[in-house]
Amino acid sequence: MAEGKRVALVTGGSKGIGEGIARRLAADGWHVVTADTDPNGPDIAARHVRADISDEAAVGALVDSIATNEARLDGLVCNAGIMIRKPIRELTLEEWSRVIATNLTSTFLLARAAESLLRQAKGAIVTMASTRAHQSEPNTESYSASKGGLLALTHALAISLGPDVRANVISPGWINVRDEKLSESDHAQHPAGRVGTPADIASLAAWLLGPESRFVTGAEFISDGGMTRKMIYEE
Repeated sequence: MAEGKRVALVTGGSKGIGEGIARRLAADGWHVVTADTDPNGPDIAARHVRADISDEAAVGALVDSIATNEARLDGLVCNAGIMIRKPIRELTLEEWSRVIATNLTSTFLLARAAESLLRQAKGAIVTMASTRAHQSEPNTESYSASKGGLLALTHALAISLGPDVRANVISPGWINVRDEKLSESDHAQHPAGRVGTPADIASLAAWLLGPESRFVTGAEFISDGGMTRKMIYEE
């Protein structure tokens, strides 16, 4: 049991942005359940479940386990995602479908399965899209389509589940999820002066899940250091 704490489920919680969100919520006093295909979750998770959230049965079992073990769900963070980057002429239907299932369909499955628990808690959903929902690099058709779909799915959820449940979407830009060594020019090209970190996204997710954002639903929050507002021309 969660012993009166707010309970959050973070998918893709073993690393990167998902781990950052899980750590922030745990630090804020949440009881955090993480789910990932990786068998190991972050050391701060109250409970970790190995699950493929693109699978309907796995999602049902995951949410059932929360109903049994935690008996409540206040926050759902749909963060899990994959990218298969290759020319469209080489992208197979199986690969396309895998990306869509993991990045987009999983959010539908999770929201549907968790609706009752979230309504009971007057909870909130945060989905994780990308600035690639608005702009693209070559060979990213499946990923961009999945992230664009998340924008629409999220505002649809906000209308369908409100006023009991709020739903908002974060669209990160370049986030250094692997603690890579970056150049000065990598940072300098951003109007904010640096590449983003998982902590930047985690702080926004924590606010969107909390009571201070209770008048915010159906909205997209772009966190990209200003890059989508910057006009770029080749010299």
